[in-house]
Amino acid sequence: MLKFVKNHMESITGIEIYPLISLLIFFIFFVSLFYWVFTAKKDYISKVSNIPLDNQNDSQL
Repeated sequence: MLKFVKNHMESITGIEIYPLISLLIFFIFFVSLFYWVFTAKKDYISKVSNIPLDNQNDSQL
């Protein structure tokens, strides 16, 4: 099965760029996510982390 898929993929012209594009998208996404995490304001992080503990929203259900 894998041999069939490999031979079929090799017959498609220009397919070698797709793994590079997906790696680039993956890398850019996680680098930007790490950048956002390290530059986020501490008061925003504490506010968001306390949302599950907020009991005022439970009474609205």
